[in-house]
Amino acid sequence: MKRIVLILGLLGVINASKINGQGEQQKEKAPNVLIAISDDQSFQHTSFAGCSFINTPAFDRVAAEGAYFSNCIAGSPGCAPSRSTLITGRFHWQNKEAGQHASHWIKEVVPMTDEFMLIGYQLGRTGKGVAPFRYGAPYRKTDAAGVANDESRYSNNSDEKPIASGINKINYFENFKRFMQERDRSKPFFFWFGAHEPHRSFEKGSWKRVGKRLKDVKVPGFLPDDAIIRGDLLDYAVEIEWFDSHLQKMLNLLKEEGELDNTIVIVTSDNGMAFPRAKANCFEYGIHVPLAIRYPKVIAEKRKVDDVVSFADFVPTLFDLCGINPRKMLPISGESITDILEAESSGKVNTNKQYVFAGRERHSCSRYKNWGYPQRAVRDQQYLLIWNITPQRWPAGAPQRLMKENGVECYPYFGLDDSGKHHSEWAFTDVDAAPSKSFMVENKDQFPEYFDWSYSKRPEFEFYDIKQDPYCLNNLAGKKEYCQDEERLKKVLIEKLKVTKDPRVVGKGKEKAIFDSYPRYSRMRYFPNPESLDK
Repeated sequence: MKRIVLILGLLGVINASKINGQGEQQKEKAPNVLIAISDDQSFQHTSFAGCSFINTPAFDRVAAEGAYFSNCIAGSPGCAPSRSTLITGRFHWQNKEAGQHASHWIKEVVPMTDEFMLIGYQLGRTGKGVAPFRYGAPYRKTDAAGVANDESRYSNNSDEKPIASGINKINYFENFKRFMQERDRSKPFFFWFGAHEPHRSFEKGSWKRVGKRLKDVKVPGFLPDDAIIRGDLLDYAVEIEWFDSHLQKMLNLLKEEGELDNTIVIVTSDNGMAFPRAKANCFEYGIHVPLAIRYPKVIAEKRKVDDVVSFADFVPTLFDLCGINPRKMLPISGESITDILEAESSGKVNTNKQYVFAGRERHSCSRYKNWGYPQRAVRDQQYLLIWNITPQRWPAGAPQRLMKENGVECYPYFGLDDSGKHHSEWAFTDVDAAPSKSFMVENKDQFPEYFDWSYSKRPEFEFYDIKQDPYCLNNLAGKKEYCQDEERLKKVLIEKLKVTKDPRVVGKGKEKAIFDSYPRYSRMRYFPNPESLDK
């Protein structure tokens, strides 16, 4: 019923007239949209979720005054393909180049922002958009999230400045404030707040400046429990809190201007944390992200929703709430979760919504000829199935780099720097350079199990009971007692990939690996042909 009332208020134009008690015409404005998206934050890392070393009052506010989703799965464990899914409602493998890391955004893939503009919404953005992609002729001219409003920036002479050197200089809140001041107040707005935090790199030891303590850290089970790892996690926490502090100011401003309760506020992250076995992997800490949605006209407060939801569901849900019938977009693969939002209950709400899907191709340039590590994944409330399509490749990137020593090509394991010293950051480059990565590689003999979990080759299929094993360390694939559930998820996954025409499943010949052929516009590295290493 709530949805019907909203849509009736949007028919024809975005401002529908209604008669008040004195017979005067009043305007009822369509809902605004604020999407706040951090960069590389796993699901457990909010204070609302009980994290002991991170304080996120803004996220907690949205979750408490609306709905908190305990099972939100990103489109991909990497930023560009995941944001592509979020902005189009389509899985990244459906979007060709516009679904792949650091390629170009083709014109035929129309984002939801265009549809909002068509019905009169004002668009605003600060920070990272749908990136990294190459925009500009002959491709799409502007970022899929809209043109950035990033005039306000911190300087070294500012009274207020970022609390760590790794934090971006963009003053997100001031840019939002300017947008709010300069907008046409008769129109609803769609604003994208894309923080660059907590993306690597972090200022090492920044946690000491804000009074954090190593003893408060809970180290995920796939990382060694060492002071270096704990410190790295605290530096990550500092950047999450920076993102949250700007969101808090935005919420307060919306409240002051009387717009908060008419704004659909969505807070999430594009993928999991930039640590080994998290980001760029379809494990829980790579694709399971925080999500809270606030919109009191539809969503009752203090709800914890356990339904599995996907980034592909955001577009149809927003269109449902805002009364948009898309005119230019390609067919949408996600499902509206408006019925879940409207329900007043917590727990499992929609018994028909059982599965969500994710995947990856390329992340960084990490293998011969820029090959990726293709994965597809399906998740229900209890199990996660991962299909490693090319298990012969190294999941975190090749361990050998193509270099020259005295003019002769060589393939050093882990790489050597100019002085001939062992250098861990010159290999496994799908894992972002970090103290945690260096520690694990350089101490692989002391922590062989942890090293293997993150860097060694993997079987074609992995199957995890994520309720019992959220760190995804006990692969149940092939075990008799789980074979029925494993086969069920395999069947569901392949059927979805066929329906969505994934080239990895429906393609023929070279078409199956077309993702490896798309151009890359970011940094290139060079690796030896893996076949030459086997001879």
